[in-house]
Amino acid sequence: MPTSRPPSFQMIGLLLSAVTILVAPAHAETNQTAPPDILLRTPVRNVEVTTGTQQLTGGYSAWRNLTVRGVLEKDNQVFQGEISSKREYDTSGVFFGLTDTVTINDDWFTSASIGAGDGAFYLPRIRLDGFLYKKWLPKKNFITSIGLGYYNAPDGHVDRSLSLGGAYYFAQPLVVEAGVRFNRSSPGSVYTRQQYIATNYSPDNRNTWSGRVAWGSEGYLPLAANTNLVDFNSQEASLSWRHRLDRHWGISISVNHYRNPTYERSGADIGFSRQFD
Repeated sequence: MPTSRPPSFQMIGLLLSAVTILVAPAHAETNQTAPPDILLRTPVRNVEVTTGTQQLTGGYSAWRNLTVRGVLEKDNQVFQGEISSKREYDTSGVFFGLTDTVTINDDWFTSASIGAGDGAFYLPRIRLDGFLYKKWLPKKNFITSIGLGYYNAPDGHVDRSLSLGGAYYFAQPLVVEAGVRFNRSSPGSVYTRQQYIATNYSPDNRNTWSGRVAWGSEGYLPLAANTNLVDFNSQEASLSWRHRLDRHWGISISVNHYRNPTYERSGADIGFSRQFD
Protein backbone atom coordinates (compact mmCIF):
# COMPACT_ATOMS: atom_id res chain seq x y z
CA MET A 1 0.00 0.00 0.00
CA PRO A 2 1.42 3.42 -0.91
CA THR A 3 2.25 5.86 1.82
CA SER A 4 0.83 9.34 2.11
CA ARG A 5 2.92 12.45 2.35
CA PRO A 6 2.02 16.13 2.50
CA PRO A 7 1.76 17.65 -0.99
CA SER A 8 4.24 20.24 -2.20
CA PHE A 9 3.73 23.82 -1.11
CA GLN A 10 2.13 25.01 -4.30
CA MET A 11 -0.16 21.99 -4.29
CA ILE A 12 -1.30 22.49 -0.70
CA GLY A 13 -1.86 26.19 -1.24
CA LEU A 14 -3.82 25.54 -4.40
CA LEU A 15 -6.02 22.90 -2.87
CA LEU A 16 -6.67 24.71 0.36
CA SER A 17 -7.56 27.83 -1.59
CA ALA A 18 -10.33 25.93 -3.34
CA VAL A 19 -12.29 26.21 -0.12
CA THR A 20 -12.59 29.96 -0.55
CA ILE A 21 -14.59 29.35 -3.71
CA LEU A 22 -16.36 26.10 -2.93
CA VAL A 23 -17.58 26.69 0.61
CA ALA A 24 -20.80 28.66 0.54
CA PRO A 25 -21.38 31.93 2.40
CA ALA A 26 -23.72 31.79 5.38
CA HIS A 27 -26.54 33.38 3.42
CA ALA A 28 -26.63 30.72 0.69
CA GLU A 29 -25.72 27.12 0.00
CA THR A 30 -24.43 27.57 -3.55
CA ASN A 31 -21.79 24.87 -4.15
CA GLN A 32 -21.93 24.00 -0.47
CA THR A 33 -21.90 20.30 -1.25
CA ALA A 34 -18.73 20.31 -3.33
CA PRO A 35 -16.26 17.58 -2.38
CA PRO A 36 -13.20 18.57 -0.29
CA ASP A 37 -10.84 19.46 -3.13
CA ILE A 38 -8.57 20.77 -0.40
CA LEU A 39 -7.48 17.15 0.01
CA LEU A 40 -6.86 16.30 -3.66
CA ARG A 41 -3.65 16.67 -5.64
CA THR A 42 -4.56 18.72 -8.68
CA PRO A 43 -2.09 19.00 -11.61
CA VAL A 44 -0.37 22.35 -11.95
CA ARG A 45 -1.54 22.84 -15.55
CA ASN A 46 -5.04 21.50 -15.75
CA VAL A 47 -8.46 22.16 -17.27
CA GLU A 48 -11.58 20.46 -15.91
CA VAL A 49 -15.15 20.55 -17.20
CA THR A 50 -17.98 19.40 -14.92
CA THR A 51 -21.73 19.25 -15.35
CA GLY A 52 -24.53 18.14 -13.10
CA THR A 53 -28.10 18.43 -11.95
CA GLN A 54 -29.87 18.81 -8.60
CA GLN A 55 -33.41 17.75 -7.72
CA LEU A 56 -35.26 19.82 -5.09
CA THR A 57 -38.34 19.16 -3.01
CA GLY A 58 -40.89 21.79 -1.95
CA GLY A 59 -42.09 22.46 -5.49
CA TYR A 60 -38.79 23.96 -6.70
CA SER A 61 -37.50 23.23 -10.19
CA ALA A 62 -34.33 21.23 -10.81
CA TRP A 63 -30.96 22.97 -10.94
CA ARG A 64 -28.37 22.55 -13.68
CA ASN A 65 -24.73 23.62 -13.95
CA LEU A 66 -21.82 23.57 -16.39
CA THR A 67 -18.44 24.64 -15.00
CA VAL A 68 -14.99 25.09 -16.50
CA ARG A 69 -11.97 25.42 -14.18
CA GLY A 70 -8.33 26.00 -15.03
CA VAL A 71 -5.13 25.78 -12.98
CA LEU A 72 -1.75 27.30 -13.85
CA GLU A 73 1.40 27.31 -11.70
CA LYS A 74 4.10 29.94 -12.25
CA ASP A 75 7.10 30.29 -9.94
CA ASN A 76 5.76 30.51 -6.37
CA GLN A 77 2.16 31.19 -7.43
CA VAL A 78 -0.77 29.03 -8.46
CA PHE A 79 -3.63 30.65 -10.36
CA GLN A 80 -7.13 29.19 -10.52
CA GLY A 81 -9.89 30.44 -12.78
CA GLU A 82 -13.54 29.38 -12.88
CA ILE A 83 -16.56 30.09 -15.08
CA SER A 84 -19.81 28.43 -14.09
CA SER A 85 -23.11 28.61 -15.97
CA LYS A 86 -26.07 27.83 -13.71
CA ARG A 87 -29.82 27.41 -13.78
CA GLU A 88 -31.35 27.71 -10.31
CA TYR A 89 -34.84 28.71 -9.19
CA ASP A 90 -35.83 28.96 -12.89
CA THR A 91 -33.23 31.71 -13.30
CA SER A 92 -30.02 31.51 -15.35
CA GLY A 93 -26.77 32.94 -14.04
CA VAL A 94 -23.03 32.90 -14.58
CA PHE A 95 -20.35 32.99 -11.88
CA PHE A 96 -16.73 34.09 -12.45
CA GLY A 97 -13.95 33.36 -9.95
CA LEU A 98 -10.18 33.79 -9.66
CA THR A 99 -7.79 32.61 -6.92
CA ASP A 100 -4.08 33.34 -6.47
CA THR A 101 -2.12 31.14 -4.04
CA VAL A 102 1.37 32.29 -3.04
CA THR A 103 4.14 30.34 -1.30
CA ILE A 104 5.83 32.53 1.30
CA ASN A 105 8.41 30.06 2.66
CA ASP A 106 8.66 26.40 3.71
CA ASP A 107 6.10 26.88 6.50
CA TRP A 108 3.68 29.53 5.31
CA PHE A 109 1.48 30.15 2.29
CA THR A 110 -1.55 32.30 1.53
CA SER A 111 -4.40 32.65 -0.93
CA ALA A 112 -6.71 35.43 -2.13
CA SER A 113 -9.91 34.96 -4.12
CA ILE A 114 -12.38 37.20 -5.91
CA GLY A 115 -15.67 36.16 -7.45
CA ALA A 116 -18.77 37.76 -8.95
CA GLY A 117 -22.04 36.80 -10.58
CA ASP A 118 -23.74 38.28 -13.62
CA GLY A 119 -26.63 39.74 -11.63
CA ALA A 120 -28.62 36.58 -10.88
CA PHE A 121 -30.18 36.98 -7.42
CA TYR A 122 -28.56 33.81 -6.01
CA LEU A 123 -25.02 34.78 -7.05
CA PRO A 124 -22.75 37.37 -5.37
CA ARG A 125 -22.43 40.88 -6.60
CA ILE A 126 -18.87 40.61 -5.30
CA ARG A 127 -17.10 38.06 -3.12
CA LEU A 128 -13.67 38.35 -1.51
CA ASP A 129 -11.78 35.73 0.52
CA GLY A 130 -8.30 35.62 2.04
CA PHE A 131 -6.61 32.71 3.84
CA LEU A 132 -3.31 32.16 5.63
CA TYR A 133 -1.91 28.63 6.12
CA LYS A 134 0.78 27.16 8.39
CA LYS A 135 2.48 23.74 8.28
CA TRP A 136 3.34 22.14 11.64
CA LEU A 137 5.24 19.15 13.12
CA PRO A 138 8.62 17.77 11.99
CA LYS A 139 7.09 16.14 8.90
CA LYS A 140 4.94 19.22 8.22
CA ASN A 141 1.91 16.96 7.91
CA PHE A 142 -0.49 19.11 9.96
CA ILE A 143 -1.81 22.25 8.27
CA THR A 144 -3.89 24.95 9.93
CA SER A 145 -5.72 27.84 8.31
CA ILE A 146 -7.41 31.11 9.18
CA GLY A 147 -9.46 33.12 6.72
CA LEU A 148 -11.66 36.17 6.30
CA GLY A 149 -14.55 36.46 3.86
CA TYR A 150 -16.82 39.18 2.45
CA TYR A 151 -19.98 38.60 0.40
CA ASN A 152 -22.17 41.34 -1.09
CA ALA A 153 -25.48 40.06 -2.47
CA PRO A 154 -27.61 41.64 -5.21
CA ASP A 155 -30.42 42.30 -2.71
CA GLY A 156 -28.07 44.46 -0.64
CA HIS A 157 -27.31 42.24 2.35
CA VAL A 158 -23.70 41.55 3.32
CA ASP A 159 -21.89 38.62 4.96
CA ARG A 160 -18.61 38.88 6.86
CA SER A 161 -16.99 35.64 8.02
CA LEU A 162 -14.06 34.18 9.96
CA SER A 163 -12.94 30.62 9.12
CA LEU A 164 -10.65 28.27 11.08
CA GLY A 165 -9.50 24.86 9.90
CA GLY A 166 -6.96 22.09 10.08
CA ALA A 167 -5.91 19.05 8.00
CA TYR A 168 -3.78 16.12 9.16
CA TYR A 169 -1.91 13.77 6.78
CA PHE A 170 -1.56 10.29 8.27
CA ALA A 171 1.19 7.79 7.41
CA GLN A 172 -1.38 5.79 5.46
CA PRO A 173 -2.94 7.41 2.34
CA LEU A 174 -5.54 9.15 4.50
CA VAL A 175 -6.21 12.80 5.26
CA VAL A 176 -8.71 14.13 7.81
CA GLU A 177 -9.83 17.75 7.85
CA ALA A 178 -12.15 19.80 10.05
CA GLY A 179 -13.15 23.42 10.16
CA VAL A 180 -15.63 26.02 11.38
CA ARG A 181 -16.90 29.30 9.97
CA PHE A 182 -18.36 32.15 12.03
CA ASN A 183 -20.51 34.56 10.06
CA ARG A 184 -22.30 37.87 10.62
CA SER A 185 -25.02 38.81 8.14
CA SER A 186 -26.55 42.25 7.87
CA PRO A 187 -29.04 43.86 7.95
CA GLY A 188 -30.34 42.33 11.14
CA SER A 189 -26.99 41.30 12.66
CA VAL A 190 -27.65 37.59 12.12
CA TYR A 191 -24.84 35.53 13.68
CA THR A 192 -24.38 31.96 12.42
CA ARG A 193 -21.86 29.14 12.62
CA GLN A 194 -21.16 26.18 10.37
CA GLN A 195 -18.71 23.32 10.89
CA TYR A 196 -17.55 20.44 8.73
CA ILE A 197 -15.51 17.24 8.76
CA ALA A 198 -13.91 15.87 5.59
CA THR A 199 -11.77 12.88 4.72
CA ASN A 200 -9.74 11.79 1.73
CA TYR A 201 -8.47 8.30 0.93
CA SER A 202 -6.14 7.37 -1.95
CA PRO A 203 -5.59 3.59 -2.14
CA ASP A 204 -3.31 4.04 -5.18
CA ASN A 205 -2.02 6.79 -7.44
CA ARG A 206 -5.03 6.60 -9.78
CA ASN A 207 -8.01 6.70 -7.42
CA THR A 208 -9.12 9.14 -4.73
CA TRP A 209 -12.24 8.94 -2.57
CA SER A 210 -13.48 11.97 -0.65
CA GLY A 211 -16.32 12.48 1.81
CA ARG A 212 -17.62 15.56 3.59
CA VAL A 213 -20.36 16.33 6.12
CA ALA A 214 -21.34 19.81 7.30
CA TRP A 215 -23.94 21.19 9.64
CA GLY A 216 -24.85 24.39 11.43
CA SER A 217 -26.77 27.59 10.79
CA GLU A 218 -27.06 29.92 7.80
CA GLY A 219 -27.97 33.58 7.70
CA TYR A 220 -29.58 34.31 4.33
CA LEU A 221 -30.65 31.85 1.62
CA PRO A 222 -32.18 33.38 -1.52
CA LEU A 223 -35.32 31.57 -2.71
CA ALA A 224 -36.42 34.19 -5.23
CA ALA A 225 -35.59 37.79 -6.06
CA ASN A 226 -35.86 39.75 -2.77
CA THR A 227 -37.08 36.63 -0.92
CA ASN A 228 -34.77 34.92 1.58
CA LEU A 229 -34.87 32.21 4.19
CA VAL A 230 -33.21 33.82 7.24
CA ASP A 231 -31.39 32.36 10.27
CA PHE A 232 -31.99 28.62 9.95
CA ASN A 233 -30.21 25.28 10.40
CA SER A 234 -29.01 23.07 7.54
CA GLN A 235 -27.07 19.85 6.96
CA GLU A 236 -25.22 18.50 3.94
CA ALA A 237 -23.16 15.49 2.90
CA SER A 238 -21.18 14.60 -0.22
CA LEU A 239 -19.10 11.76 -1.62
CA SER A 240 -16.79 11.91 -4.64
CA TRP A 241 -14.50 9.64 -6.65
CA ARG A 242 -11.66 10.80 -8.88
CA HIS A 243 -9.91 8.45 -11.28
CA ARG A 244 -6.89 9.12 -13.46
CA LEU A 245 -7.34 7.34 -16.78
CA ASP A 246 -3.78 7.96 -17.97
CA ARG A 247 -1.06 10.58 -17.77
CA HIS A 248 -3.27 13.34 -19.17
CA TRP A 249 -6.93 12.45 -18.69
CA GLY A 250 -9.10 11.94 -15.62
CA ILE A 251 -12.74 11.67 -14.60
CA SER A 252 -14.67 12.55 -11.45
CA ILE A 253 -18.10 11.64 -10.10
CA SER A 254 -19.75 13.17 -7.04
CA VAL A 255 -23.10 12.83 -5.27
CA ASN A 256 -24.58 15.04 -2.58
CA HIS A 257 -27.57 15.72 -0.35
CA TYR A 258 -28.54 18.98 1.37
CA ARG A 259 -31.53 19.95 3.50
CA ASN A 260 -32.95 22.99 5.25
CA PRO A 261 -36.43 23.76 6.69
CA THR A 262 -37.77 24.74 3.23
CA TYR A 263 -36.48 22.03 0.89
CA GLU A 264 -34.13 19.09 0.39
CA ARG A 265 -31.73 18.88 -2.53
CA SER A 266 -29.97 15.83 -4.01
CA GLY A 267 -27.82 15.59 -7.09
CA ALA A 268 -24.79 14.35 -8.94
CA ASP A 269 -21.96 15.80 -11.03
CA ILE A 270 -19.57 14.27 -13.54
CA GLY A 271 -16.34 15.85 -14.72
CA PHE A 272 -13.50 15.33 -17.18
CA SER A 273 -10.04 16.79 -16.72
CA ARG A 274 -7.02 17.28 -18.97
CA GLN A 275 -3.50 17.74 -17.66
CA PHE A 276 -0.95 19.53 -19.83
CA ASP A 277 2.80 18.95 -19.73
